[in-house]
Amino acid sequence: MDKTDFLKLGYKIKFERSKRGFSQLDLSLKTGLTTRSLSRIECGIIDPKFSTLIKISEAFGIDVCDLLNFKL
Repeated sequence: MDKTDFLKLGYKIKFERSKRGFSQLDLSLKTGLTTRSLSRIECGIIDPKFSTLIKISEAFGIDVCDLLNFKL
């Protein structure tokens, strides 16, 4: 994945989080990730591990493949 993909992934995570009415703190509590890490992922600053994407997708109740589908 390149920088553009990280930005798209971050946007997708933020979109899914907002769609569910979750704050970053809510998602943090559901995943065990820090709010700082979530913010950096949503901004496309860091490349999350696959295990992190699984935690996030489980918190949303979706398949991890849906997170990697950038069409909104």
